[in-house]
Amino acid sequence: MASPIFSCKDVAKVYRSGEVEVHALRGVDLDLYKGEMAVLLGPSGSGKSTLLNIIGGLDQASSGTVHFREQELTACSERQLTRYRRDHVGFVFQFYNLIPSLTAWENVALVTEISKNPMTPDEALEMVGLKDRTAHFPAQLSGGEQQRVAIARAIAKRPEVLLCDEPTGALDSKTGIIVLEALSRINEELNTTMAIITHNAGIRQIAHRVFSFRDGRIVEAQVNETRSKPAEVTW
Repeated sequence: MASPIFSCKDVAKVYRSGEVEVHALRGVDLDLYKGEMAVLLGPSGSGKSTLLNIIGGLDQASSGTVHFREQELTACSERQLTRYRRDHVGFVFQFYNLIPSLTAWENVALVTEISKNPMTPDEALEMVGLKDRTAHFPAQLSGGEQQRVAIARAIAKRPEVLLCDEPTGALDSKTGIIVLEALSRINEELNTTMAIITHNAGIRQIAHRVFSFRDGRIVEAQVNETRSKPAEVTW
C-alpha cells in the first residue's frame, strides 16, 4: 500500500479556560492517502473540525503527532505552518468568505497571484462550472455559486489537499448536489486528497472512506465499496 499523505497518531487536543479543560480530541489515529475523498461524520462537538484544523496547520495538537508526507506538522513553527498552508492546502468553509467588492475572477486571482504554479482564474472557475459568471460580484451570485467561487479559489493554487468544513451546510439539497459534483470532479481530475466534514449522513455515499466521530474519538471507519454519484445522494 502507498504511504499515507497524512498520518495522525494518538492526536489529542485540550482547550483550557481557567481551571476548565475541554477535551476536543482524545487519541485519534487517522491516515489519509493520495487522491482519497474522506468524509468526517459526526455531531457538533465531536472533534471533526478540530482535527481538520490541525491537519490543515491552523491549530496545534496538545499531544500526538501529525505528518504530512515526511514533514511533522506537530513540530513546525508558525512560519513553517504558514508556508505549508500556502503551498499545499486549500480550504473551503461553510460560509464563503468572498470579498464583496471583488468579482468572482478577482476573488480567485487573490490566490493565483501568490502561488507557485497556479491555474488561471478562468481555468479554476471553468472547473466548477462558472465560466460565464467570472465578472459577477458575490451579491449577484446565488449561495451555491458563491460556494463554487470559494472552491475555485481554493483549488486555483493546485493544492495537494482540499479541506472542506460543511461545504453544503448553508445550501438546499439541489444546490448542495451541484457543489458536491464540483468537488467530485476536482477529486477525480486533479487527484486531490479531500477531507470533508459534514453533519449530512447522505454525503458519505460519495466518499472512498467514512470516519464517524463521537466525543473526540473516531468510533468507526468504513470503506465505501459502492460509491454513489453526487446526483444519487439521498439528502
